[in-house]
Amino acid sequence: MTQEVQKSPEKSIWGNKYFKGIFFSALTIFLCLVLHLLWLSPLALIVFDAYITKKFMTSKVKVKIRKVTSNKFFKFGVAAFFYLLLTLWVGSLWMLLGLGIIYDMYITQKVNWAFWKKRNSTKKSAFVEWVDALVFAVIAATFIRMFFIEAFTIPTSSMEKTLLVGDYLFVSKFNYGPKLPNTPIAFPFAHHTMPFTKTTKSYLDWIQWPYKRLLGIEKIKNDDIVVFNFPEGDTVVLEDQQRNYYDLVREYGREYLFNQFHITVRPVDKKENYIKRCIGIPNDSIAIMHGLLFVNGKQQQKIEDMQFRYRIVNDGSSWNKLKLQKIGLSDEDIKAAFDEKFNGRVPNNEIILPLTKTMLDKFKDFKNVKSITQVETPPGIFAPYIFPRDSTIKWNEDNFGPLWIPKKGSSIKLTTKNLPMYKRAIDIYEDNDLEVKNGKIFINGKETDTYTFKMDYYFMMGDSRHNSADSRFWGMVPEDHVVGKAVFIWLSLDKDKSFPSNIRFNRMFKYIHK
Repeated sequence: MTQEVQKSPEKSIWGNKYFKGIFFSALTIFLCLVLHLLWLSPLALIVFDAYITKKFMTSKVKVKIRKVTSNKFFKFGVAAFFYLLLTLWVGSLWMLLGLGIIYDMYITQKVNWAFWKKRNSTKKSAFVEWVDALVFAVIAATFIRMFFIEAFTIPTSSMEKTLLVGDYLFVSKFNYGPKLPNTPIAFPFAHHTMPFTKTTKSYLDWIQWPYKRLLGIEKIKNDDIVVFNFPEGDTVVLEDQQRNYYDLVREYGREYLFNQFHITVRPVDKKENYIKRCIGIPNDSIAIMHGLLFVNGKQQQKIEDMQFRYRIVNDGSSWNKLKLQKIGLSDEDIKAAFDEKFNGRVPNNEIILPLTKTMLDKFKDFKNVKSITQVETPPGIFAPYIFPRDSTIKWNEDNFGPLWIPKKGSSIKLTTKNLPMYKRAIDIYEDNDLEVKNGKIFINGKETDTYTFKMDYYFMMGDSRHNSADSRFWGMVPEDHVVGKAVFIWLSLDKDKSFPSNIRFNRMFKYIHK
């Protein structure tokens, strides 16, 4: 009589102790690094030991722990505990209904929540195993992305040389407190457009949640590097998404745009993401004089890698592109400078370049350089592209303000003179009906000369001061537009070079400081 050999049930990848040990240990270290909680990093050793080495516990203790942790009521208790913590953090009593689902998943098991596989099956197909892995990955990544961290790429040179084009960052939402999505029904991991399309929305606006920010561990401070939703990104021309809709309206007219192009309106959380340095926080008064920034009457502390544009005049000799690259200029900046010369806007013996203090000192050592002067638009010159775009307020990018930054709960006396500075905040961001009739100000149909702000506001600027579209151009950033704090560079690729020389190893795994 032959003896039948019983096959052990197949284990999925999530049942492999080595995979789980390495995965959860790495996740623990990663979260500690990104959230600046290095004192918690030894937890990774405990996690690693719990899954793999198992050296810290005797066999009897292991048996007892295994017996306790395999108990369905213990599992339910742990899951319910963390879910209740999340419910308290979010502050929504409706979430308590989720306890019923958790109770059924662990105790009653009336509903097969993992509907793609048979319940209590000892054998899993490759398809089921991959679905298990995919569902776990999507849920875990969505949770982490919503409440803790999100990846971000530097697309433009507006923050050079602090942040470079091709830097890949992690942005912490935990620091300032994550905000709940305005549009909860959305395709995972897509911002506002479906992958592989240019115009298809990745979200449904059937449900719109009001602004709510959860408790964070710090407030936004002066000189923090912040990621936020572009304030004027509420309306977009789909055929030309790189340009500001309101600039296009001023150039072509609203009627022409609506007749010739497709226009879409986006909720706050689906506006384009921008990254800048916060130079003005609520209740600050900011001013720019001759390119220098003053906050509450004091000059901003020097930022090491901040750039200004300089006009450099030489003896008439040609400009060597290789030398310009060695100084630290990007191919994009060099091309823009030579394009200005080619188009006749700059004489042959001159060149205009964005330079840091270090790069400027190197230029001063060039024997063929005759003079170097910082580019500046003089005071009193009205720049129609500069906020608040009102001819009675003669500001430009180098001479701007003073401007008071609104603080939640603070009131301001309104006049027709200062109204242009706060019109968009009152009318659009705080959803009021603002009108001016016969020199009188009406808010929601009532004449008034004061207004109390409902939100905090921030003033953002790029470190490349003459190559940054920032608050000088489109105004202040409301608190409900703030996404998070840039904290960590995990990869940096130079777009002007080929692999592997394009990898900037000196910038990898680097904290972002002020």
